[in-house]
Amino acid sequence: MTNTKVKLIINGVEIKAEFFDTECCKRIIQSLPIESNINEWGDEFYFTVGINMPLDNTATTKVKAGDIGYWPPGDALAIFFGKTPISKGDDPVPASDVNIVGRLIDNPSILKSLKGAKKIRIEKEQT
Repeated sequence: MTNTKVKLIINGVEIKAEFFDTECCKRIIQSLPIESNINEWGDEFYFTVGINMPLDNTATTKVKAGDIGYWPPGDALAIFFGKTPISKGDDPVPASDVNIVGRLIDNPSILKSLKGAKKIRIEKEQT
């Protein structure tokens, strides 16, 4: 299987992303479309996705702007686009390990202009 293209819709802005081919990603993709309330933690959006998965072999706290992680304690996806409150340098640092499930195709800095948004929708890209 190949990566699955999706779009994130926030305040009417569409942002292209892709999910990788892992078990955690497959569960997320099966749940699409997902609509959720956005929480912010520094330059990170996170939101519940209604699935419960354990950490897997992609689990890490080393992420880059544009990475999308699944955070098991919150049954949540986290989209990283800049520093978080515990960042030491320019890279985001999640609160704890996340499964790396995907990445933004569009420039992550777009999300900085969407801070304060309340809702996100994720749906499969129509092919």
